[in-house]
Parts: sequence; structure tokens; C-alpha cells
Amino acid sequence: MSDSKVLRRLAQNREAARKSRLRKKAYVQQLESSRVRLNQLEQELERARQQGSYAGSSGDNNHPGVAAYDMDYARWVEEQNRQISELRSALAVHVTDNELRVLVDKGMAHYDELFRLKGTAVKADVFHIVSGMWKTPAERCFMWMGGFRPSELLKILIPQIEPLTEQQLLAVCNLQQSSQQAEDALSQGMEALQQNLADTLSTGSLGAPNVSNYVGQMAMAMGKLGTLENFVRQADNLRQQALQQMHRILTTRQAARGLLAMGDYLSRLRALSSLWIARPQD
Repeated sequence: MSDSKVLRRLAQNREAARKSRLRKKAYVQQLESSRVRLNQLEQELERARQQGSYAGSSGDNNHPGVAAYDMDYARWVEEQNRQISELRSALAVHVTDNELRVLVDKGMAHYDELFRLKGTAVKADVFHIVSGMWKTPAERCFMWMGGFRPSELLKILIPQIEPLTEQQLLAVCNLQQSSQQAEDALSQGMEALQQNLADTLSTGSLGAPNVSNYVGQMAMAMGKLGTLENFVRQADNLRQQALQQMHRILTTRQAARGLLAMGDYLSRLRALSSLWIARPQD
């Protein structure tokens, strides 16, 4: 082999080695970048859990009653997570029905406490409750009048508590139908209220309002907001009644599985919100 060919081959080998080193360096840098990004995501996820996983977006919570409710709700969620963990363990080790009944009654009382807290918050600022700013973004997508739709929640729970006896299935179907009818009636009432408010606020000239007419319009509109509070209270009553009726229909073990399923479903919505907040932005 001539000297020129040897030199050319050596040059090619050196170039190939150089490119190989560059590729290896780029690969190592990519791995390091991925590791750093993963650490950042974990930190962002943890911050999202601490700052927004319970109370959702901060919103306008200047009212003392609103701020108090947001803190109470955050504590309520923490306690619910603890109770759900306790229920899960009890079902896994097959505790007696009497022991399980204590946990189920505690879970039902915990939901009663939430409805009591919401009743107080509605008086402070009904818009805060209806807007769902105390919940996470994913939860707000499924909200209806400040909470869950009983009929929709029943659809989620039924597969988790089967098998049901024929009598239980009939009772659950009747509950689902009556809940749907009550929801439809409240939704229609809310639509009528919204139209009524719009008509009240748009009466007269919007471009150059008369001061006395404006004051009168605002007074009328404020009076109608009392109806909004009543609608939210009725919706919460419907939710509470649906839970209580399901408690009466089901056996203790079925009720425990139902509470566990409901807690897990809501927890997954909150986790989804945290993951969404922490997603890569680039």
C-alpha cells in the first residue's frame, strides 16, 4: 500500500474517531439534559401539589369567609386522603363489618362537614363556590352548580360496587333517574335566572346610563343573586341526599368500596391537574 493511501486511511480513521467522540459527547449531554429536566419536573410537580393541588387557582379570595373556606377545604381534602387510605387498608385485610361500618360512618360524616362548610361559604361569596376556584382545574371541568352532578357520580360508582341485588339495582336506577330530573329542573332555573339578570342589566341605554336607573338596576340585580344562592344550596342538598340514599341502599362493604372509588376518582382529577401544571412548557 502506498504512503498516500496509508495517510488517507489514517486521516479517515481519525475523522471517524472524532465524529464518534462528538456523538458520544452529544449523547452524554442529552442524557444529562434529560436528567436535569426530570428533576425540574419533579420539583414543579411537588410545588404544584403544595401550592395548588387542593385549592385550585388562587382567584379573588379577599373576603375573609372565602379565604377561611379555602383553608378549610384544603384541610378537608387532607383528611379525606387519610380516610381513604384507612378504608383501602381495611378492605385489603378484610376487617369485620362492624369495624368497617365505623369507617364508613366517619366518611359520610366527613362529606356532611363539607356541605356545612360550603353552606357558610355560599353566604360569604356564592360566585367563589360556583366558579370552583377552590378546586383544581381538572375538577372544575366537571363541576355543576358548585360541585359534582349526582347522576354522573352514580354512573362512576355503580361499576365499582357491583354485584348488586335486583332490589338494590332498582333502587339505584330510581335514584339516578330522580337525581337527573332534579338536576334538569335546577339547570333550567339557573338558565332562567341568567336570562333574567341579563335582561335586568341591559334595560335602557348601555352607552350613557342614567345614574338613578343604574342604581335601580344594580339593586334589582343584587336582589336576584339571592336566588343564585338558593340554587347552589339546593344543588348541595341534592348531592347530600344522593350520598345518604346510596348509603342506605348498599351494604356496609359496598358503601366502603363506593367511598373508596369516589375518593380515588377525585384524587385522580387533582393529580391530573398537578401533572398538567407541571408539564413542559417548551
